[in-house]
Amino acid sequence: MQTRRLGQGLTVSALGLGCMGMSHGYGSPPDRRAMIELLRAAVGRGVTFFDTAEVYGPYVNEELLGEALEPLRERVTIATKFGFKIERGDPAGGTDSRPERIREMVEESLKRLRTDHIDLLYQHRVDPRVPIEDVAGTVKELIRAGKVRHFGLSEAGPATIRRAHAVHPVTALQSEYSLWWRQPEQGVLPVLEELGIGFVPFSPLGRGFLTGQIDAGTSFDPKDFRMSLPRFTAEARRANQTLVELLKSLAARKRITPAQLALAWLLARKSWIVPIPGTTKLARLDENLGALDVTLTKAEIMEIETAAAAIPIQGERYPEAMARMIDR
Repeated sequence: MQTRRLGQGLTVSALGLGCMGMSHGYGSPPDRRAMIELLRAAVGRGVTFFDTAEVYGPYVNEELLGEALEPLRERVTIATKFGFKIERGDPAGGTDSRPERIREMVEESLKRLRTDHIDLLYQHRVDPRVPIEDVAGTVKELIRAGKVRHFGLSEAGPATIRRAHAVHPVTALQSEYSLWWRQPEQGVLPVLEELGIGFVPFSPLGRGFLTGQIDAGTSFDPKDFRMSLPRFTAEARRANQTLVELLKSLAARKRITPAQLALAWLLARKSWIVPIPGTTKLARLDENLGALDVTLTKAEIMEIETAAAAIPIQGERYPEAMARMIDR
């Protein structure tokens, strides 16, 4: 397995595994035992970087990882997140990054993850009511106490990243990034490169859309959160199919899949980028890992980027209420 370095010397597998969909977000959760087997199979294939959050479920995704990875703890890096207010099991209560809540969450997550430390602790969303300096300072205390190893941010803008980094070095930023969402290139990536912070793209396959397995006629489980996303209306999927057809065409020339091409493009962007595609199927895990064997020439990268940039993407990433939580 190839490895990559994020910030502060944290070395992980070049592809991580986003675990949210194993228990949350995409309809009825898959069989728990099957997901435990999948997580352990990923470790067996060399994956060392696993991503979860207290809000996934909520709580049950951390519990899943705790059970699956406890026997393999010394071989893996576990990232989890705080920052959402969870009321009566409802994760839609807004943000909450008060220092006392961060400390409380860490104690609870350690128990669920069956470990004595969290390798990488992200603030899930920037809380406008709590100065980022207070957040970074609290995580710094937890690092000194040995309960956390590294500090991360998610969906934070350049100014927030700089302010947090001045209090305690940020190891990684996690934000959405793919061929159909390239906004991080405009301001975030240059700041990360300047400060030596790694980048962990979530939804690197566009929540499944870039795999070519979804089209305007696809039916989603009523509990699938993509049903609420403007980019996943039937009209938007129909319009955005042009990008998928482009990926299919370019991938066919290299005898790889569209998913492998999309991931290979991300991996080629910077050596400190570590995508975390999620899956609930072993065959898809193997397909994604196959992207590590794909080499793109400079000419191929330019062709992909030029062609993709010429295709207008229809639909916002999130509904308005969720979009307001994104730090600019």
